[in-house]
Amino acid sequence: MRPSRKDELIDKALEIFYRDGFHATGMDKLVHETGISKTSMYKYFATKEDLILATLERRHEQFTALLTEGPAARADSPKGQLMASFDTLQEWIASEGFNSCMFIKASSEFQDPSHPIHQMAAMHKRALTEHMANLARKAGAKEPEALARQLMLLKEGAIVTAHIQGKAFAAPDAKDAARTLINLACPE
Repeated sequence: MRPSRKDELIDKALEIFYRDGFHATGMDKLVHETGISKTSMYKYFATKEDLILATLERRHEQFTALLTEGPAARADSPKGQLMASFDTLQEWIASEGFNSCMFIKASSEFQDPSHPIHQMAAMHKRALTEHMANLARKAGAKEPEALARQLMLLKEGAIVTAHIQGKAFAAPDAKDAARTLINLACPE
């Protein structure tokens, strides 16, 4: 089934915001690059912030699928999936389209914790942390929430490091550190 015009707008705006940032991307630029008139754009989204929230929701769906399906396809056990999540991270970071994390960018550009865009970014990170905690529980971790937070710190650090210092070592170094944490927390 062909995506709706609204879905096409969300997907294209996601690409633009991810590439150029939220504040640096004005409605005129969105109109020009999407080929949709301002009138049509405002028909779908009353404000630029509404469009940003829609793109973040779409990115949340995409990224959640990537970080759940990727490791599940690589490993059968929960402990193996915890490790495989760093392979998925490496694959994403190595991809041509990698441009850091859209949610890190959103929380940086919209710093007020009560702002809906900041809240959406925080929700995304909480959801990923909870997914890691669920895997850690299934893997028999002594303190699954602590392990999940530690693994998320490694992932977030790898993303930022890859963006700022280069892609070569960020995810492999994070995976090496994760292996130590996972093996300590999840004895066989």
